[in-house]
Amino acid sequence: MGRRIHSLAALAAGCAFTFPMTALAEDAEAGTATNVVVTGATATAGTAQDHRPTSTQGASTARPLHAPHPRETLTGDWGGVRTDLKDAGVTVRADYVSETFSNVDGGQRRGTAYVQQIRAGVDLDMDKIAGIDGGAIHLTINDRRGIGISSDFVGNRLPIQEAAGGYYARLSELTWEQNFDGGRLNLRAGFFAMGNDLGGLSIGCNLVNAAFCAHPLSESGSTGWYNYPNARWGLAVRYKLRPDLIVRTGVYQTNPDLGLEKNAFKPFAGKTTGVVLPLELEYDPGATPGSHVMPGHYKVGFYYDTANADRQGTPGRVTGRFGGYVLGDQMILRDKGGNGKRGLSIFGHFTANPEQSAQITRWYAAGFLKLGTFKGRDADTLALGVIHAQVNERLRALHAEFLGLADGYTALPEGETAIEMSYGLQLTPWLNIRPDVQYIVDPGAFSYRTTHDALALGVQVKMQI
Repeated sequence: MGRRIHSLAALAAGCAFTFPMTALAEDAEAGTATNVVVTGATATAGTAQDHRPTSTQGASTARPLHAPHPRETLTGDWGGVRTDLKDAGVTVRADYVSETFSNVDGGQRRGTAYVQQIRAGVDLDMDKIAGIDGGAIHLTINDRRGIGISSDFVGNRLPIQEAAGGYYARLSELTWEQNFDGGRLNLRAGFFAMGNDLGGLSIGCNLVNAAFCAHPLSESGSTGWYNYPNARWGLAVRYKLRPDLIVRTGVYQTNPDLGLEKNAFKPFAGKTTGVVLPLELEYDPGATPGSHVMPGHYKVGFYYDTANADRQGTPGRVTGRFGGYVLGDQMILRDKGGNGKRGLSIFGHFTANPEQSAQITRWYAAGFLKLGTFKGRDADTLALGVIHAQVNERLRALHAEFLGLADGYTALPEGETAIEMSYGLQLTPWLNIRPDVQYIVDPGAFSYRTTHDALALGVQVKMQI
């Protein structure tokens, strides 16, 4: 009992420490929550935003010098400088996230861990700067620090903290984005994360576990697919067949060496071992102008990695790795009155990967999000999610044989399950505090051992700087 009280005290101290710090979250429109993500954008606490160049046509020239600016960030408008820069085509952005968690029961050992991420960048509207209609340049630097609760205390595969891992500064994006036909066709080329555009649901970032926010880990864990902040060279293509139907594709470099700390600012380091070729179709009911249908997002995708890899569970190599996914979220109840955005949404994931090349062969997830909780709390959220990741049976059999288990691979856990509930308290448009509880079933499944189920309690703080 004494150790548990000590852990909870340390957790409270961590919360107090993170609160006053400048912090990082998703971009928000004026007057909206920084962290309430219910649309189909794939931006996460760890992902780059969907930057769109804006036209200068029709801008008012009668704006008073340094007019009052909505307080969307911690540091405000810098005496009007921030607005002047944006009007000139330069958008400066920065944000922060901290996640402090205690493992209070089960896992490998009890304890408390803190991680943080600071992201800073600039978006250049090339229409305003150089007269290139629809063009934009994006630069993002990312820095992570801390100790992971999953890696150091629980021992599980599905990271309890979304911002855990890769504790160093790195170049996360340097791209040219170009819109054609009023944005119907969008191209992005340069150095960035494949997951910025594909295979995710931003609704999951109302939870903290990286398995929810914002991509199934079976995608990046089984091929050369990389998510933010891990950047590779690539070309992304997005085409709107109609307002509610989008197709995405592209080509992305496979280069494991770019994941090393020594290459954090060396985008040309290492060598290309292959390319990832994705194809995704997204249907967004409610996206058509004038539609009264409740919003939703449905994605079906397939990807193929041309790189060779070790065969799972048996000697040899495989030529090419692949996978597929079905993702979706849908508002099912809309609150009467309010701002029209309050309501109840559900979401789900399913992915499949072959046994010969994947550690995670099946992935299942489901959950709900309630946007708008109590009277006057239109931007607060209540979220619950469950995820199950299935271990490759070939790997279980291999380790059971190595361990000499009489019952074979059935003696080892079939997979890992994470159950999470969180409440997002939107204190200001730029500050969100999210108390969170997670229960991990079979946290040792991907280490091929039996481990007591773990209970982790924590808090996430997000801020726009």
